[in-house]
Amino acid sequence: MTDGTKTRPDSGTQKLVLVTGPSGSGRKTAIDVLEDLDFEAIDNLPLTLLPRLLSAPATSGAVRPMALGMDARNRDFSVEGLIEVVDIIGDEAEFECTLVYLDCTTDVLVRRYSETRRRHPLSMDGAPLDGIEEELALLEPLRQRADVLIDTSNLSPHDLKAELATWFADEVEGKLTVSIQSFSYKRGLPRGVDMVLDSRFLRNPHWEADLRPLDGRDADVAAYVAEDPRFSDFFAKVQDLLLTLLPYYRAEGKSHFSVAIGCTGGQHRSVFVAEAIAKALAPQGWQVSIRHREIERRTRRGALNQQVGL
Repeated sequence: MTDGTKTRPDSGTQKLVLVTGPSGSGRKTAIDVLEDLDFEAIDNLPLTLLPRLLSAPATSGAVRPMALGMDARNRDFSVEGLIEVVDIIGDEAEFECTLVYLDCTTDVLVRRYSETRRRHPLSMDGAPLDGIEEELALLEPLRQRADVLIDTSNLSPHDLKAELATWFADEVEGKLTVSIQSFSYKRGLPRGVDMVLDSRFLRNPHWEADLRPLDGRDADVAAYVAEDPRFSDFFAKVQDLLLTLLPYYRAEGKSHFSVAIGCTGGQHRSVFVAEAIAKALAPQGWQVSIRHREIERRTRRGALNQQVGL
């Protein structure tokens, strides 16, 4: 029995990442990314072969992390069986197991199948939507059980690579990567984040005609938000909170910590605050990545419209 304190595994521990999610959510891309990160990667491994694979002795002294892709297309796949395997592995001291679930909205999955003209594995003779809805319902227990949940609906392969890198690129003991992202409350909370901050109380540049087309990375917008008398006190407390908590999470063995800052449209206030937090943490020695969800979404949509001549 333990006291509940998480300790980092020793160098002989086998790190195992199981990647699953609905067909079309990007599992193959994720496996390729993890392979590039020096994981021993295997896709479409039958579930019954997993215990045999894990019991095989290593051929060298170094134990490489392993990434395995599994979904409904796998032979002998079952949600209950995979959850049982994950629970069993998680109880073994020699393994550190992480279940990654790649989520995706129904409409995006339908669009992806339409673009590729592939048949859905659960609806070979029918419309892809039937198979997609069946698979999402089937996999829901895995989604609830996931250690890492990544919504790929609005992610390009490059974005997915960056997201996975924040979680798994650095397996060196004592390292903690911090990801900061801005978002719009209109489009919902980001999934899988550790901390959410609301910046909607700050004065909104949207109501200034000259600032409306700009975003929080522009100097004029930054100055406008920073001049709000409430900003300095808010930012000082947030910075102090993070600089206090991050060393504790690192000591606890956490390898990644994510912070999401929201505002109404995800363009001005949240973007500025996210940039300011990232700039404050980096000089303190923290490895920080930053993304702006709504700005990236609009950029991709604009590029697509330009490509099709709209």
